Amino acid sequence: MTTEQIVYFEQPGPDQTEATFACVDQALAELDIHKIVLASTRGDTARYAMDRYQGQDVQLIVVPHQYGFGPGQRFPPELVERALAEGHVVHFSTMLFHQEKTWGDGPAQVVANFLRLFCQGVKVCVEILFMAGNAGLVEAGEQVVVVAGTGRGADTALVMTGSTTTDLRAAHISRILCKPL
Repeated sequence: MTTEQIVYFEQPGPDQTEATFACVDQALAELDIHKIVLASTRGDTARYAMDRYQGQDVQLIVVPHQYGFGPGQRFPPELVERALAEGHVVHFSTMLFHQEKTWGDGPAQVVANFLRLFCQGVKVCVEILFMAGNAGLVEAGEQVVVVAGTGRGADTALVMTGSTTTDLRAAHISRILCKPL
């Protein structure tokens, strides 16, 4: 039997970013993980993580919104350049749970709505893990920390096993580090 601590935030949102990354730091150290997959729409969370892990043996896989999701691309081009220069990756890809305009309501929306029962961040974590896996940025079976939030900032962090959408059952949430109530 293993007993783990889960941090629950009373409120979701960007005010939880620092505490979320404190949970991430602990998991990186305890589990010898060196890769973080994180959602960042406008670049704030990516910038925070790049500053926090600068000079450390941690690679960031940053997943912004896909092009065409909203009005223009909100992720700053200069931050893409900085990420690449520091050995990180910024991956713009099809958002797996947002294809209703193309395919209508269907299984993807059912899965997304089910994951939102935990919180918005859990839905996004699962989505961006598959997006990174489909791009070969997370290997099948690789253990990573995945970070997302509600609206802006970070308030959810999971330890997950990588997979692609061709083998959904191989993905696994092994630890919930933190999430909003």
